[in-house]
Amino acid sequence: MIKAILSSAEKILKLIPQRPPFVLVDKIYLHSEKEILSGFTVPEKHVLVNENGELSESGIIEHFAQTIALHQGYNFFKKNEAAPVGYIGSIRNIDIFALPKIGQEIRTKITILNQILGVTMVSGEVLLNDKTIATGEMRTIVAKEN
Repeated sequence: MIKAILSSAEKILKLIPQRPPFVLVDKIYLHSEKEILSGFTVPEKHVLVNENGELSESGIIEHFAQTIALHQGYNFFKKNEAAPVGYIGSIRNIDIFALPKIGQEIRTKITILNQILGVTMVSGEVLLNDKTIATGEMRTIVAKEN
């Protein structure tokens, strides 16, 4: 079992632009220049939990995007700098095979494929009990400061 290197909600909130009730990451298990493994335990009450008690497809996609933000935020944190705000530029080849239920933890591994001029292209997979429940690619764009 991998132990989280960061699991404080307060610290996580310093690394991402999202705020409750829209936060969908609560742990970092692994972090390197090109990869991150995040975690999220599906809470009982969340805007993206459906009537069946499952994190919705939109929740899976948002968790994927927040994992990218968490990777970038942690990079800036390690350099003692404030993380910039980023946006989803595009989503490609997203396949969702299953939805996690309340109380279950998903873990998402993101691999940076390319990073240039504020645009980051990643591939990733979402795992539930070590089984892949979603895969895809996403491009994010860092907002320019005024």
